[in-house]
Amino acid sequence: MCQRYVVPDQIAAEREFLPRTAWWKFEPRFNVAPEQYVPAIRMHDGGSEGVMMRWGLIPSWTEHFPTGKPKWGVRAERAESGKIYRGAWDGGRRCILPFAGFYVWQHTPLGHRQPFFVRLMERSVFGVAALWDRWVSDEDDVIESCSLIRVPANVLLAGIVDPQLAMPAVLRRRHYEAWLSGSASEARAALQPYPAERMDAYTVSPRINSRSVDDPGLISAA
Repeated sequence: MCQRYVVPDQIAAEREFLPRTAWWKFEPRFNVAPEQYVPAIRMHDGGSEGVMMRWGLIPSWTEHFPTGKPKWGVRAERAESGKIYRGAWDGGRRCILPFAGFYVWQHTPLGHRQPFFVRLMERSVFGVAALWDRWVSDEDDVIESCSLIRVPANVLLAGIVDPQLAMPAVLRRRHYEAWLSGSASEARAALQPYPAERMDAYTVSPRINSRSVDDPGLISAA
């Protein structure tokens, strides 16, 4: 679930997250996919900063650049214990990804995959919890990368996709600080399914299935 999402414009993201330093530079995008670079908020020297990261975490201990499927997301219960993510969790390398919405796919009785666009009803920009890490190659190339956290699907999402699948860990505003700089227990408490009654989902065009398509029409109701 949620292997594609929508990035808001930079001004709106900065208004939402108020980074002390904005190193990032980006424009609205409507079809973000793993392995692409995405904006992220993290803590550095006691203040928040906006940076660009590769979506698909590469652990710092990796010997060679990975060639398999990108590690785009991890269930909350695996973030602390999974080999790939444990170092980032123990090191407090937590970040927030600015979203304007995301896509999920429903398997229809005819065997098709119907895409849905999911958004929050009262927030045009919101944050999703993520972990990040810093990998350095033998040639001293540096890649900072991230994976979003997934939590159990709420009633709305469970009615569209397999209930066993998880949804992105959408953060309430009051949990931003706890996720970025709180203790492990405070960060863990911030990982909750977002209330279904505050979300909306509707069908969109299968054009979203192509990674080469990126325009505002992708989020129009089909």
